[in-house]
Amino acid sequence: MNGAREVIELLSVWAIPALLVMIPLWASWKRIPVYEEFVEGAKEGFQTGVRIIPFLVAMLVAIGMFRASGAIDWITQACSPLLAWLGFPHELLPLSLMRPLSGGGSMAIFSDLVKTHGADSFLARAAGTIMGSTETTFYVVAVYFGAVGVKRTRHAIPAGLLADAAGIMAAIWICRWLFVSC
Repeated sequence: MNGAREVIELLSVWAIPALLVMIPLWASWKRIPVYEEFVEGAKEGFQTGVRIIPFLVAMLVAIGMFRASGAIDWITQACSPLLAWLGFPHELLPLSLMRPLSGGGSMAIFSDLVKTHGADSFLARAAGTIMGSTETTFYVVAVYFGAVGVKRTRHAIPAGLLADAAGIMAAIWICRWLFVSC
């Protein structure tokens, strides 16, 4: 068990620095003008940011209304017996519900979990893993699909929510395997 944990810790320490070194080296080897491409991408990013502001404001207002209504707390209380039976910590349900909606909202819930239970607790580790293994599905659909003018999302939302559910369940299972069974 400790071997898997050590490998994960080693990868987590070196993954980003390795990417920050390898990508520019690879681009240079391919004779890609790295700085010029970066500046061009930054220009496009700014233009995209201006186009998505209306969609972003609408999404943030809807999320604010959802959080302020107390719906998350009500849903958590109603689902607690079922969650206990499934082995799903009820403290993680608000994060699991907010994550597909908002990165900022889910980060606030994550911060509260860490403050309440401690950074090295199972709940904090599982919540951090959920944050890293799920996506803000509705935010992505609202903002990015809206920015390019896509009106019909087809299977994007169900597929995104299914991927979020799989990420949440895998996060809890893996954290239990790595941190509880030690």
